[in-house]
Amino acid sequence: MAGIGIYFGTDTGRTRLLAKQMARKLGSRAAPPVNVARAEPGDLLQHDFLILGTPTLGDGMLPGRSTGLSADSWEEFLPRLAGLDFRGRQVALYGLGDQLKYPDNFVDALEDLYQAFSALGATLVGSWPATEYSFAASRAVHEGHFRGLALDQHNQGLQTEARIDAWLAALEPLLPQG
Repeated sequence: MAGIGIYFGTDTGRTRLLAKQMARKLGSRAAPPVNVARAEPGDLLQHDFLILGTPTLGDGMLPGRSTGLSADSWEEFLPRLAGLDFRGRQVALYGLGDQLKYPDNFVDALEDLYQAFSALGATLVGSWPATEYSFAASRAVHEGHFRGLALDQHNQGLQTEARIDAWLAALEPLLPQG
């Protein structure tokens, strides 16, 4: 398996498209992105480094059936990870949100992934400055940084590629090379 695994939950497909964009930029070091609805928990343990993506739905929720999705997503997948040991694995997160429509819980789902993988022993990396965004509150902000890369395709879509490039460049020293 490739050293870098990219997994995502999605509603509209935007999170999947960004996962594919990241995989292209990482080249052969990254396995093809996988929707968590089609993954087994042990699949994640096959990688030295994980990039995990999620949108934030409604009022700050992870995607899943309780949010009206017709398929499983992070909400159903995370409990299935219970008992797995992610010690020694590095995990970077990216999240999608709409800072103008949901200013009180912008990319909140990043915090849910952060807490879940921290509890499983993973080392979380890849925080991102909370500057250059316009939102009121986010559970995913800690000491002025998001718990991962925050992307707003609705209001700042033109900045997405540059943000991904800068985030991946910052992660580069941590990424498996072969």
